Amino acid sequence: MTAPSTFGPSTEARNLHWLLSNLVEEVPGVHSVTVVSSDGLMLLSSDPGHHEAKAAGPSDGPKGSSADLATIVSGIGSLTIGAAKLMDGGGVKQTMVAMDEGSVFVMSISDGSLLGVHATPDCDMSVVAYHMALFVGRAGHVLTPELRSELRKSMESAQ
Repeated sequence: MTAPSTFGPSTEARNLHWLLSNLVEEVPGVHSVTVVSSDGLMLLSSDPGHHEAKAAGPSDGPKGSSADLATIVSGIGSLTIGAAKLMDGGGVKQTMVAMDEGSVFVMSISDGSLLGVHATPDCDMSVVAYHMALFVGRAGHVLTPELRSELRKSMESAQ
């Protein structure tokens, strides 16, 4: 792993940010994306100001900060993991919540972290799930304890 320098984030961190930005920019209907650690801390988030050029509306993303999506994703993840244990269902791979004004998708990453996506109500759910699976496949093996620590510090300094 490339250590972070005083000049900026490591190559792995930059690559994860790029993958996250691509998910928002390239997948129709995706408003925002976040990665949450297994202990509920936001590690990565799409730029909360990314959609400010559009007219503000009720479906432009969670009402508050990007931390709101991370909180929702963490809660949904915790709830579904608990439900799976009670039902002897094994590991939770993906959860989707469809609402009148949007959808929230949560997908497990190999290290216990979660990928969360907030999308429009008319998004193609299979396309969103497919691109989430691609992200998880690409990000899961590089999300080492060292990189998670770097991402946490980066998020803390940005707040």
